[in-house]
This record gives sequence, C-alpha cells and structure tokens, in this order.
Amino acid sequence: MAFLIRTIDFTAAGREIIRDRTVDQSEISIGRASENDIALPDLAVEQRHVRISDAGTGKLAIESVGGLGFGINGRTEMRAEIDPNVGTELSLGSSRLAISRDGDGPVQIVIKQVEKDEGAGDAIQGFALASTLPSKRLMAWGLAAAIIILLLSVPIITHLTRTPVENDPENLAAGQVRFDSTWSTGDLSMAHHDLEDNCEACHATPFVSVQDETCLTCHEELGDHAEMPRLAEGMAPFGTGDAIQWQIAETLGKEGPLGCVSCHSEHEGAVELKAASEQFCSDCHNGLDTRLTNVSFGNAADFGKKHPEFRPQFYAAHFDTELTRVSFDDSPVEQSGLIFPHDIHMDANSGVARMAISLGKYGAPLECSNCHEEEEDGYGFAPVEMESACESCHSLVFDRNGPNFRSLRHGDVDDLMADLASMDRGPRSAVVSGRGRPGQFARGGRYYSNFGRPMSAYIAINRALEPTGVCGECHIPTSTNGRRNLTPVNLPDRFLMRGHFTHEAHGDDVAECTDCHTADTSGEATDLLIPDLDSCRDCHQGETATKTEEITPSSCAMCHGYHTPTMPWRPDDHPNLPGNGGNDSVAAILGSLRR
Repeated sequence: MAFLIRTIDFTAAGREIIRDRTVDQSEISIGRASENDIALPDLAVEQRHVRISDAGTGKLAIESVGGLGFGINGRTEMRAEIDPNVGTELSLGSSRLAISRDGDGPVQIVIKQVEKDEGAGDAIQGFALASTLPSKRLMAWGLAAAIIILLLSVPIITHLTRTPVENDPENLAAGQVRFDSTWSTGDLSMAHHDLEDNCEACHATPFVSVQDETCLTCHEELGDHAEMPRLAEGMAPFGTGDAIQWQIAETLGKEGPLGCVSCHSEHEGAVELKAASEQFCSDCHNGLDTRLTNVSFGNAADFGKKHPEFRPQFYAAHFDTELTRVSFDDSPVEQSGLIFPHDIHMDANSGVARMAISLGKYGAPLECSNCHEEEEDGYGFAPVEMESACESCHSLVFDRNGPNFRSLRHGDVDDLMADLASMDRGPRSAVVSGRGRPGQFARGGRYYSNFGRPMSAYIAINRALEPTGVCGECHIPTSTNGRRNLTPVNLPDRFLMRGHFTHEAHGDDVAECTDCHTADTSGEATDLLIPDLDSCRDCHQGETATKTEEITPSSCAMCHGYHTPTMPWRPDDHPNLPGNGGNDSVAAILGSLRR
C-alpha cells in the first residue's frame, strides 16, 4: 500500500508551503518522536500516538498506540476503521490530518496546523486562576524588587550600620551581616564546612577576593613552596589572553597567580581537598632550567619518564658536621665512621648466623629488624644502640668481680679509658683452643671477630683503641692532640629529605628489605644502601601509567608536598602581606578604608 503524505505550512507572509513525499509500506506511525513516519512536534501528541494500517476490503484501521485517544470526525476514539474513498479528518493536538483516496491511487494524508488564534478563548477559560493573578510583567518586577531588597540591600545596609567585629573564624554569630549566605555560589569544601555561616571569616573586605593574609590567619604553619621572587621567576609564561585576564583580576583586588585562591577555589561543593595533578607541577618543572639557570636539580615532568636521579644527603667525609647531597649518578661514598660489612651479618651460613642461632635473643640468623627499628612516625629509623643491637655478639665485658662481670661503657672514650684503668690485670687462662679459623675469618682476617663467651673479651682489651683492639672491630681509630681516639659516628636519620616516604606504606607490597636495599651483597660500610631511581621505577610509573599488580601510577604529589608541611625544610620567607598585588589595587584601597 502506498501513502502520499502532504504537509502544508505557512510562511510569515501567509504564503503556503506544500511538501509531498510517498511512503510505500503496509502501515505508518504517527507521533512526536522523530522516528515516526509522520512526526508532529506537539506536546499534546505522545511519542508514538497512532498507527494506520491496511484493514482489508479497501479500508484503513486507525488505532491508538499509547494511552491517549485521537479525534476523528469530532469524536475521541481509541480505535476506528475508515473508508479513505469517503474521506475522514483525524485530529492529533493542534494538527489536522485529512485522509482520502482517489480511485486506485495512493492514500493521501494532508497535514495542516490549526490557526493560531483558533480556540484561544477556550484555552484561557481552562485556567481559572489567570484572571485573578497579576500580570506576568507585574509579578516579574515584584520578584526582582524583592530580590534587590532582601538579598542586596539588607546585607549592604547591615554591613554599613553594624559595629565592626574582630575577624574570628570561630565566631559564628556576633556582628555578622544579615542574609550574606544568600550570596554564596555553592557549598564550601569539607575542610571549610564549619565556616558555611561565617562568610566574613574569609571575605574580610566587601567585594574583594579573599586575600592571602586572611588565609594565613588560620594556615600560618604552611610554608611557601619557594621564596616568592623565585616562584614568580620560575613560573611558566602566560599567554596573551591569560596575562590580560590576570592584570584585570589584580586591578579588581584578586591576588596574583601565586595567591592562595588561584589554586584553592572554594564554593565547588562538599568535596575533599585533592592532591595536585602531575600537570600542575610539570607546568613549571618541565622546563625550569630555562627560567632559573642556577637551580641545583634537574627538570621533572613524569616519574616514569622524566625525573632526575635521587640525591641523598649523608656525611661524605670523616669529622664532617654538615650533610652533603650527592646524586647516585656520581657513585656516592658514605663515611659514617664505622667498619661494618652487611653481607657477613646477613649470610645465613656465616659464623654470625651460627652465633645468632645459639643466642636465645635471636634463635635464628640475623634479619634487618634485629638492629633497625622503625620510628613511630614511619619516616625513618631509630639510632642503632650498641647495647641492645650489638653487644649480644660483640661483648664489652672486660673484668670479673666475683660472680659478676664488668662491661666497658660505650659511647664516650673518657669513660672507656677510666674503665680500662680500673681493670684487674692479673694473669688469665687461655680463652680459645688451638684450632684456627679458615680464610678471612682467622685472626687478623677481614671478617675476624671473637664470638666466644663474655670472658673472651679479655683478649686485646689493653689495645682497645688500636685497629686490632676491641673498639677497632667496628670503629676507625684515630688520634686527637696526640691522644688515642675514635672517629665519630655520623649517620643521618633520613637520607632523602626532599621527598615523602614511609616504609609502612610499602609493608604489604615489599616482602623483604633486600628487595630494595642491597645489604646482603654489601661488604663495606661506605656503601650507600638507599634505593636509586631505577629501583623505585620497578613499581612506580607516572600518573598516566596503567595500574597493574606490579605497577602503581604515581603523581608528583605522592612523594612531594607543595607547601612542605611534613618536611624538615621550608623557605624562611612569606610574601609581603597583604598579598603580592600592587599597593594601588582595589584590595589595598578598600582594605585601608576598612581599617
């Protein structure tokens, strides 16, 4: 069956526009949805309203698809059969569809819209309240006046006539401006949620952006990322449009691009403070050496692809009082003042292991945790104490008084000398048998140590401060003003001072200390056993890396803090308050008037 669909529209001048199209199918659909064969853009028409199909014997079946009926020859029906040769008018919303057919030709459906003013009087009668309400224009002006009076005038009058109060973030009532919360553009973040009803805690000067000095009233413990002139010089240059916008913003009182609000925007909803993205840091640090030619560190953009080698700080020479930062690229050598081979202490088949197994304190070969105890804050390790970590094997017993033993005091050479002076120098029986130890473990060998019972420490006590003495087993003998002495022990509690790192965060992912620290193969105390950049990259890649069981996407903020509140270092200066804008800015003028 063929349908000839004719649409008749009118131009603004009243001229008819007729569009014809033929649809060759057994049925057609009519509704508001565009996928219908006849789409009628009328809210009174359902998405799929009517279906017209061949009913046989030359007739057409019209049936409602949705829940609304249709008008046909002045009646509302849900289903009807018509003879197109006779002709019928179908009403759907404001559209009229005249259905007819000439002989054996196609079924014609002529679509026309009802005249604009047709039935207007009846429509108005359907809204009985319309005749009792003011006009729309009058109501609009009345609402605008109410907004101006309540939400603009009242806060301004309250501010001008009130007694000014000292700005106090904890003061939630006294001296507040009425209706000022109606000016809020959104909820505060979760960190500032308590200030929802105290706008003046941050907005100290009317019509002026929040100033840095106001933020620092509460956040005074935050340090600056760097000295303010250096920050300004190191920033990536603005485009022309951004530069013009910042000039206008600073003129109207907003702090410059280094102000607090340029990064910390509020009224964005009850959200948590999030760490800065990798892009935030790389905007400056990716090409920082082109703007700051005297920086001592390399450019950084992505931890997995572009990051300078770690530069741990340590004591690079004996008797140093200042720490030195050296890159792993330069093969750093630590001078801690100790003689300590990690490998022999961690070898499960060494004499040290056998000694540890025989002692009830250990009962097994030594592990890193037997000597190194993590600090409570998780950032570093407590100093190794000789008495608790070493004396079980390296006995300091030097004399016997009846059933009791006397031990050398550890830590001060004067105390050591006083103990040696009081030692009983009577003859003693041999402590060891004639059987010698093999290789480097024999007396005078590299790894020689007396693993005997406490009384064996009598040997070489008189030569304690000599290389072959009991102190020389771990310390480097020296002399001070012609007097025997020991090289001071210099060990920093943290090596990587410019980054945030905790062992606690790696506890579940790293099985053994030696997965990161090569202590089991280190034979010299001068080896710096801090993991280098490549070691960390085994697991940590840049922010855009795909997370797997082995790879962790890592942004700059995972290890570095912008304000460095948890670091032991921070710049000494804050910007000259009340901000880094000019003294002729609107903020400065209004601030002076307020004071």
